[in-house]
Amino acid sequence: MTSATLDQPVKQRAFRAISVGRKIKNNIAAVLFVVAFVIAVIPLVWVLGVVIARGWYAVTRQGWWTHSLQGVLPEQFAGGVYHAIYGTLVQAAVAAILAVPLGLMAAVFLVEYGGGPLARTTTFMVDVLAGVPSIVAALFIFSLWITTLGFQQSSFAVSLALVLLMLPVVVRNTEEMLKLVPDELREASYALGVPKFTTILRIVVPTALPGIISGILLSVARVIGETAPVLVLVGYSRAINYDIFHGNMASLPLLIYTELTNPQHAGALRIWGAGLTLIILVGVLNLLAAVATRILMSRR
Repeated sequence: MTSATLDQPVKQRAFRAISVGRKIKNNIAAVLFVVAFVIAVIPLVWVLGVVIARGWYAVTRQGWWTHSLQGVLPEQFAGGVYHAIYGTLVQAAVAAILAVPLGLMAAVFLVEYGGGPLARTTTFMVDVLAGVPSIVAALFIFSLWITTLGFQQSSFAVSLALVLLMLPVVVRNTEEMLKLVPDELREASYALGVPKFTTILRIVVPTALPGIISGILLSVARVIGETAPVLVLVGYSRAINYDIFHGNMASLPLLIYTELTNPQHAGALRIWGAGLTLIILVGVLNLLAAVATRILMSRR
């Protein structure tokens, strides 16, 4: 019997020991990940359950989605939050109209034309902007737009502050989506004589479009509940205001903050109802992001 034959059982036992050790480590890691996931989900489910339990009565009451609080007394639980929903959506929509083109162009520049001092400066400023608190963005817009330029407090000023909060999210998401586009697609287009700008516009961006749209909707959902800009840059109105450049305009975060000073039971009902309404809006935006991504991916 050769030495190689004698070594075979030893090697098999060693492989068996290594396999058992890997299985044990894998099982321990799996248990730790499950425990961490449960610990992270429990507070989220608890908060969601409390908001639904306390706000369900308000959001299901007739007139909640179609009426404002104009003429409603603090102790009356009447009217609705139509004016606040309109203000929230309009402020986020205007911010998206301004932030999305700027973010897309900045991301395309960094990925497709990146390099040099300008690209490094842009990356640095995006990183800085991503860490700016919402109250700082609101104070900056207040000092520039209202104090320096002389414009009045308005919903448009809120949208400008939301632009500062949305911009780094859009840039980073778009940048990552563009990096996922295979370089072979770009090289094939260049080999056919297609200019770089046309390649970006017709091939690179459409390929990354599902992820870009999903990131845009998620960035809107991220800023739609910001409170600091509406507290600093616009006043509260109990009636609907369609003019984003003049006058006060309500939003769901501002309504919640205002009703906190209402000691009546109706104020508490409006607070929880507005909170649940805001959660529903954010959930709808996340659902739209998932649906848009799936539709665009299926059409490829």
